[in-house]
Amino acid sequence: MAIRGRRKAIAMDLRSWMIVSETGEFVIEDLDKHSIMRRTGLPARDLRVLDPTLLYPSSIIRREKSIVVNLEHIKAIITSNQMLIINSSSPFFILFLQDLQARIPRSNNVEKLTSNDNDNDDHKQLPFEFKALETCIESACACLEYENQRLEEEAYPALDELASQISTLNLERVRHIKNRLVALSGRAHKVTHQLENLLDDDYDMAEMYLTRKFDDSLIDQTSLRKGYSLAIDEDLYDSDESNTFQYRFYESKPDVEELEMLLEAYFAQINGILQRLSSLSEYVDDTEDHINIMLDDKRNQLLQVSIIFSTMSVIVNAGIVVVGLFGMNVHIDLFDGQPDHQFWATVGGTFSGCVLLFIVSIWWGKKRYILSQ
Repeated sequence: MAIRGRRKAIAMDLRSWMIVSETGEFVIEDLDKHSIMRRTGLPARDLRVLDPTLLYPSSIIRREKSIVVNLEHIKAIITSNQMLIINSSSPFFILFLQDLQARIPRSNNVEKLTSNDNDNDDHKQLPFEFKALETCIESACACLEYENQRLEEEAYPALDELASQISTLNLERVRHIKNRLVALSGRAHKVTHQLENLLDDDYDMAEMYLTRKFDDSLIDQTSLRKGYSLAIDEDLYDSDESNTFQYRFYESKPDVEELEMLLEAYFAQINGILQRLSSLSEYVDDTEDHINIMLDDKRNQLLQVSIIFSTMSVIVNAGIVVVGLFGMNVHIDLFDGQPDHQFWATVGGTFSGCVLLFIVSIWWGKKRYILSQ
């Protein structure tokens, strides 16, 4: 039973991985977690970052023998001679594979043809791990750029329409756009944060030179140091103290110019996307302020109408009081054989008095700035 349960657990851990070698060969293999750990030297916690069922923020993790990349639709492990990728259903993943397949063989063939030439092209000098890493970052930037462009195409017309006509439908559209804007900004900030952390630490970037570290591990450092010490004259070594200090100072600053230039280029591209998202966010805030001003103006107009109707109600009630006095069952001399013109004069005076009170009330309200001019 225990063996059967173990086999079942191993079968559940199996996942389809696409293996890309440094020669550009693509192979699909079903590997379990322990096989990946043995092949890449990664701990189990790093593999959890690549689990498609778990939501982890974008990250670039450097390890002794590999680089773990979790950027948008890309979940991959890069070593000095191969790249292990988890399949994704994103349409950008297909474009990523096409770019990777087109870039790696072409770069390797160019290097073989020009190995004896003095060519200073940066792409021809990049090791395999940086070509793979560059393809991953470039694909993530392309994904963010595409979503940002689509968001801008939908957001600006929707915001303009909302500013011209406030309705429930327009408000709902803008609400969805704002949610997408917040989510996309957060994703772009995560990628920027990862690149910035790498650029701030030269030693972290130096650890990402997997090919260099692999080549250095093949050299017997002990024998080199012994041969070097026997070949150097003792007196010359003592007199060259300043050069030794410069050598140690140089060793304290690793050479990471290639990787630094690569990361800076995409860091600037991501910053450009963030600036556009920031501009869109400011446009959304301006539209919200404009709508709030419009709503406040409508609210003020409603309050003025309410004041006008309240004033009319008070004045009409005053007229009703006059009518009520004449309608009481009380003897009044006005009813005793008086001409009709007195009755109409009383009615006209009451009506004229109500109108005059209404005009005076409106004039007083405007003078006191209670009502708009």
